[in-house]
Amino acid sequence: MPLSHWDPFRDLVVIQHRLDRLPLTGAAGWAPPVDVYETDSAFVLTAEVPGLRRASITIAIHEGRLVVEGRRDGRVPADTYHQLERGHGAFSRTFALPSTADTDQITADLSDGVLTITVPRRSSSGARRIDVR
Repeated sequence: MPLSHWDPFRDLVVIQHRLDRLPLTGAAGWAPPVDVYETDSAFVLTAEVPGLRRASITIAIHEGRLVVEGRRDGRVPADTYHQLERGHGAFSRTFALPSTADTDQITADLSDGVLTITVPRRSSSGARRIDVR
C-alpha cells in the first residue's frame, strides 16, 4: 500500500470549493456560476446555464433587485450514481442593483449556454441646477 503525504491546505481548498458550489437557495436545486462586472455604460452579468432553453429562464426586477430564475430537468434515473457534478432542478439568483441602473432598458441574451444580462447605466450627470420661475 503506497503512502501519500497529507496536505491540510489542499483539503481546505477542496472544502472551500465544495462550499462555494452549494445552492444559495436551500436544498432545492443548484446555482449556476455568475460573473458580474461593469463597463463605462453598463453593469453586465454572465451566467453559465448550459442545456437551458430560453423558455426555462425568468428574469425579473423586484424592489431594486435583479432576480434570475430557471429550471434544468434531465437527471437520468439510475440505480447507482458514481459521480454527480451537473446541477439539475430549480435555481434562483438575486443581485442588488445600484441606483444608477436603468431598469427600463435591461437586455438579455442566451448564446452557447451563457446567459448575458446587460443593465445600462442611467445617463444622469448627478447633481443639476433647477431654475426657479
